Amino acid sequence: MLLKITALPGDGIGPEVTGEGLRILKSVAEVFGHELSVSTMPIGGAALRASNDPLPEATLKECLSSGAALLGAVGGPSFDGFPRHLRPESGLLRLRRELGVFANLRPAVCFEGMEDASPLRAEIVRGMDMLVVRELLGGIYFGEPRGTQGSVPHRVAVDTMRYEESEIERIAHMPLGWRKGGAEE
Repeated sequence: MLLKITALPGDGIGPEVTGEGLRILKSVAEVFGHELSVSTMPIGGAALRASNDPLPEATLKECLSSGAALLGAVGGPSFDGFPRHLRPESGLLRLRRELGVFANLRPAVCFEGMEDASPLRAEIVRGMDMLVVRELLGGIYFGEPRGTQGSVPHRVAVDTMRYEESEIERIAHMPLGWRKGGAEE
């Protein structure tokens, strides 16, 4: 089977991490008899430097035509002074929205012998195996209105947290059958 992947190395440690991720994917594909077709496209600060856009149209089109996107980290302190629409993170948010990536799955596991490495007491984290499901397309990420109003000393910041009922339902009903035991939850 041909698997088309768009690699988005991004910034900072992103290129190193995506490079290693691609090495692993290539090895797994070889073991299972698959062929990878990988295209590498700019996003974030790398894209800003090249095209003055944190998510160039060509990058978005390549992602939309692929079966998967492998995304590295974006951003860094050198972009802190950029206007909001030109910050590397705005490219990431646009990519999420365009691809419909609404859930982030964050496993949290405390392996035996690692209890003392936690800032929490060992008896609290011992045996911990949980999954945090984080919503990515609603709420404060895309809520309107947003911005600052007024001037010092009476300046006010507005950042709207807004969710549609369907956004809450889809995150609440995420199929998690890939976890231990294989049964859907």
